[in-house]
Amino acid sequence: MKSIKNTLVKLFKPLPWGGVGIGLLFACSSIDCPVQNTVATNYAILGADGEAATLADTLYIWTRRADGQDTLLNRLTGKDSFSLPISYAHPEDTLIFYITDSYHQQTLDTVFLKKEDIPHFESVDCAAHFFHRLTAVRSTHYGIDSITIANPQVNYDQSKTHLNIFFKKRY
Repeated sequence: MKSIKNTLVKLFKPLPWGGVGIGLLFACSSIDCPVQNTVATNYAILGADGEAATLADTLYIWTRRADGQDTLLNRLTGKDSFSLPISYAHPEDTLIFYITDSYHQQTLDTVFLKKEDIPHFESVDCAAHFFHRLTAVRSTHYGIDSITIANPQVNYDQSKTHLNIFFKKRY
């Protein structure tokens, strides 16, 4: 051990930054883990004409998760899109959509999202992640008119819409 230390000291001693260089040499990694490493599904709320629509009612979304965090979305209103996390261990996610309006009318829908989990490896220094490929989506139709897959590939790219959701017109 002493001979390795002496060799390193001799090697870096003539440099103006001396021993600081040793720390810099061993602290750097050739692979950087992505900073924006969120994998989530993005939903666009659309009107009957296929154009972006603003959610006038209040939307809540729940699911059963292993970590006990069941609420995914709480009191969303006035938005034309939202993002939801996706599970890593189940071939199908079950989401409960609860919609209420200012007249206290309520609807409850269930959305079933089938997917394939694709392991994604960056480096041993980075956390393990999964990308997903959406294969099917279906729902009950009390407040939701329809839901379609716009882009099946779910990865780090948060700029893409994965699902289009059309809510029924409420009076």
